[in-house]
Amino acid sequence: MSELKKTRTRLSPEVRKNLLLDRAAELVAAEGVSALNMERLGKEAGVSKSLVYAYYPSMKDLLQTLLKREYKRLRVLQNSAAQSAETFEQLVRRVTTTYLTYMEDRGLILERLAAEPSLEDHGDPTEYSRESAVQYLAEVVRDNFGIDLSVALPAVDISFGMPAAAGHYLIRNNANRQTIEDITVAMIIGSVEALKQKYETSLKPLVRKSQP
Repeated sequence: MSELKKTRTRLSPEVRKNLLLDRAAELVAAEGVSALNMERLGKEAGVSKSLVYAYYPSMKDLLQTLLKREYKRLRVLQNSAAQSAETFEQLVRRVTTTYLTYMEDRGLILERLAAEPSLEDHGDPTEYSRESAVQYLAEVVRDNFGIDLSVALPAVDISFGMPAAAGHYLIRNNANRQTIEDITVAMIIGSVEALKQKYETSLKPLVRKSQP
């Protein structure tokens, strides 16, 4: 009886690259960035060190790619949550819930990667696709609260980092996620409502009728 030969599954480059990123994320979460090197990653992924280098020429390139992948996944989830909302409060609630849930699950990875000196220019998850997200939310505020875009844009941009601050607090203080979520949502909605009132009385351009 002939022995069956074991054949190694040939993975596509894209699948292999993501597999390496998955293993890297697991190591960072479990032991920190300092535990990660190309040889260790190769062993964990069941491939040679040279193959790891073939996909990621340097550790910096690997870590940057991992961090960007995490940010992209988070932004996709947030966009989906925003699109499912039927009211402004739902939009704020669902986007915040999505962000904090992601932080609760994978925030440690993001925190450790963001603390790396080589990634200092990529350390804020709110910076990923920030411009388009701020523009979208500012238009929502304009259309639903009657606030001119010239005021809504800076207001949204300034408050855009609030969920990130809540996420940092959640991770570092082992706080109750629902409590932090409720506080964050109340602060965001409250700031928009206060801005609407301020806009009507102080910021809205004065309309004058021409003198007879």
